[in-house]
Amino acid sequence: MRNLLLFGTFFRIGLFSIGGGLATLPFLFEIADNTRGINQDGWLSRVLIGNMLAVAQSLPGAIGANISAYTGFYFSGIGGAYIAALGLIAPSICIIIMVARALAAFKESTLVQNLFAGFRPAAAGLLSAAGFGAIALSLWNAAAPAWYAYIRWKEALIFLALAFLIIRYKKHPIVYIMAAAGAGLVFKL
Repeated sequence: MRNLLLFGTFFRIGLFSIGGGLATLPFLFEIADNTRGINQDGWLSRVLIGNMLAVAQSLPGAIGANISAYTGFYFSGIGGAYIAALGLIAPSICIIIMVARALAAFKESTLVQNLFAGFRPAAAGLLSAAGFGAIALSLWNAAAPAWYAYIRWKEALIFLALAFLIIRYKKHPIVYIMAAAGAGLVFKL
């Protein structure tokens, strides 16, 4: 029953998370914020999602598949990892097969072109929400005892420095991942 619930939850996420793996984050935050369905025991939290995101981004493969497998493993072991990943990718596979068959016949249609043009801002909105959520998880401490401690200053400094370096020098992402890891060691995060 747990695996069926896991498959159904990630099937829904896969069906509606247009834009890729980071677009799954708003759905995971929604699960973490309520204690019904898959999170009835309150096992999934925003902090855990932040940790999952960090691990998923450092592993090879699609971020969404990595996050779903991590969540499934955490929720139901190795079988849960496979079930969750399958649930996430199954809608995409079905939709791609249907679209590929129909697109050849309707690719010149104004309706189809308008439909795909509408998907772009939806994907951008979902990715932006995920990005802002990840920034808030990394830089904001809502449980701080005083107003001046709400911002995690060390993390904010690392974030700003890396953002500048990425925009300015455009090196391979592993360089920035290693730099962030080194900064974490130096600042004892």
